Formats: sequence, C-alpha cells, structure tokens
Amino acid sequence: MSRAILHIDGDAFFASCEQARNPELRGKSVITGKERGIAASMSYEAKARGVTRAMPLGQIRQVCPDAVILPSDYETYSLLSKRFFDIVRRWTPDVEEYSIDECFADITGLRRQWRASYRDIAASITDRLAAELGFTFSAGLAPSKVLAKVASKWNKPHGLTVISSRRIAGFLNDLPAGKVWGIGPNTEALLAKHRIMTAGQFARTPFSWVKAHLTKPHREIWYELNGESVLSVSTVQDGPKYSIQKFRTFTPPSRDREFVFAQMSRNIENACIKARRHRMAARGAYFILRSQDFRHTAVEVSLTAPTALTGPIIAAAREALPSLFKEGTAWRATGVVLTDLITDDDRQPDLFGAHVAVERMRRVYEGLDSLDTKYGKHTVWLGSSHLAQVRERHAGERGDLPERQMLALKGENGRRRLAIPMLMGRQAA
Repeated sequence: MSRAILHIDGDAFFASCEQARNPELRGKSVITGKERGIAASMSYEAKARGVTRAMPLGQIRQVCPDAVILPSDYETYSLLSKRFFDIVRRWTPDVEEYSIDECFADITGLRRQWRASYRDIAASITDRLAAELGFTFSAGLAPSKVLAKVASKWNKPHGLTVISSRRIAGFLNDLPAGKVWGIGPNTEALLAKHRIMTAGQFARTPFSWVKAHLTKPHREIWYELNGESVLSVSTVQDGPKYSIQKFRTFTPPSRDREFVFAQMSRNIENACIKARRHRMAARGAYFILRSQDFRHTAVEVSLTAPTALTGPIIAAAREALPSLFKEGTAWRATGVVLTDLITDDDRQPDLFGAHVAVERMRRVYEGLDSLDTKYGKHTVWLGSSHLAQVRERHAGERGDLPERQMLALKGENGRRRLAIPMLMGRQAA
C-alpha cells in the first residue's frame, strides 16, 4: 500500500457499552433508546431476533419479548468513546475522531516502529480495544479513507478486512453505489440515470465524465475508490468549523406551544454555550420541529449580526415560530443549527454603538458560563426555557434513568459527575 488508512467502528456501540458495564447482560438481547420510544442501538443478539434501528418499543416486545430495554446512558458512552480514541493513539498520533463510535487512523510508515505488518498492527489495535473496553470493534485497512470505510463494514462484528490495491475491484464490483461513504440518495439517483449502479462501475467511469457531472466531494470519492488517497486523516479537534446543532426529543409528544418553544429555547442555550466555548459566532440559524409521525418543519433565518448570545437567536426563533408550529400537531422533538460560523474575533464593530450593549451582555454571559463551569450546566437558565427545565423530559417508563446516573459517587450530584463510566452497580452496593 502507498498509504495505510485504518477505519475502526464499534460493534453495536451503545448496547455493547451496556453489556461491558454489566456483564449479566452479555449474550442477551439489549436495546438502548427507551427514553425515545424506539431502538437507538441493538446488540447482535437483538438484531438476530429481528430488531432494527428506530423500531418502536411495542413492536420490539412483540418480536423479542425477553429484550432488555434500557435508557441511553450518553455519559458512559462518551467516556468510553474517549478511552477508545486514547487507546488507538498509543499506536499512532494521526487519529481522526469521526463520530462517537468510529475513527480513522493513519498507520502509514509504522511497520518498522512496531516491527509488524500493517494487518498485524490493525489486529493489535482491535484486540487491545476488545481487551480493555470489554466489547469488539470491526476494522477496515486500505490505501484510502473511503476504501477503509467500505472494508470496516465488510465483516462485522469483530472483523478485520484488508483491501490492498490489487483487490479493490473485487470489493467494489457488486457494492451498490449508495453504500459508499459520501454518496447520498440524490447522487445515487443521478448515477443510476446514467446506468452507474455499483461502486465498481463508478470507479471505472472516466474522470472526464465525473468532473463534468459531479461536485468536488464526489470527484474526491472517485479518486479514493481508485486507491488514491486524497482525503487526509484530520487530527484537528479545535471545535466546530461549519455549524453547531442541538436536538432534543421529549415524551409524550406535546401540543403545548409554550412547552415546545421552551424545548427549542433550551436547545438554543446549549448551542450558544458550545459556540462561546469555542469562541465562535453564528450569522444564521435553522429552527426545526419534528412531529410524532417523524415529519419535519424547518425555518432558516439570517441574524442581523454574528452572535453567540442567546437573546437575539431566541428572538429570531420566537418570530419564526408561527411558520413552524402547527396547532393540533403532536411534536416530539425540537432542534437548532447555528450556521455560517466565524471566529468571535472576526466580528466588526458597528457604526452606531450597538456593540457597546452587546459587549455588556457578553460579560453577563461570561459570568453565567463561569457559574456553569463551577456548579454544572444550566445552573441558571432563561425564562423562555423554564418549562423545559421544570418538567420531566420523558414521562412514564421512558423517564427511567440510566443506572450510572442513579449511583452517585462521593462528591457527585445531578450536575457534577466524575469521569467513571465502568461502575458495576451490584458490586458498588
């Protein structure tokens, strides 16, 4: 290989985290997502029984009566995710954290250092992950990121698939084009119109046609499918580049206009907290509502000035609400996406002195952020978010808390937590 790119993907990551935390769950059909009313992650035992992602809980109980259905414990999942990336960095510093349960690692040129082939280095990493975290990972090794992503899906769970330059065609000939990372439904439909149905056919298409019909990202995919590495493994972890998004699901669904807006307001608070932490400011925003039947309504707005303060964005959301909220519709989630981000230092003062008032508000929010740092997130919240704060996010059995959250260690409270995900409840008791 001219390059050796490794893609590592956690097998049924959320459910596997639960089984690792509680060994009594191993071998059982474990499903997370109780708080959402649908399956978020399923163990391979549950998948074998016919449980699929987003399947409603009632249907899950029909196809798999003995399923163990748990609320999602994102605190534990994120901490185990960090351990996952830290373990991979023992072999190479070039690690891209692609999502909570997957990463890319560039191991090019490390054979001499580790006195092993690229395949053996990859196997050592996945074996160590399984040994230390208590569940398995699948990996793909190839000369490019796109091919490595293809390879990691080839033999799950706990598989290691190597696509060398000579074996590319064998993996791509029968692979549907839509299964390639970065080729979405619209591009797949365009390719189908030109009788390009598989990844192999796309890779063999003359580049002149690709350049004439497709955008730069898809041209890069063409190069990558042909074994040429053009997408680098990015190790930069310095915050959001293009957008910040926050979504929040609640149950039961609500027709209460003010309650739904309070959920939206809380999302805006969370997005702005993240923007301020990374010293970013948004010039635009999307506001999104999702109904009980999973339909979306969305409104895009341009802000009068770049900001990371909640006031102007909540005012814009309030103004957009009549276009979003349909009376009588049961809403189950709200979302906000801050767009067109710039660094906070790039903002220009206005000619009429409004920046003076903005600067005062920035100092207020600096004080609020310091309180959150000291006492926990949302120690102080806006009145527009009050209903989201005082009402339970999920009612009935969907409001069950993850076991880790019910077992407070010394010094912990509901807002301040220690970074210890592997607590065995029965042993601690």
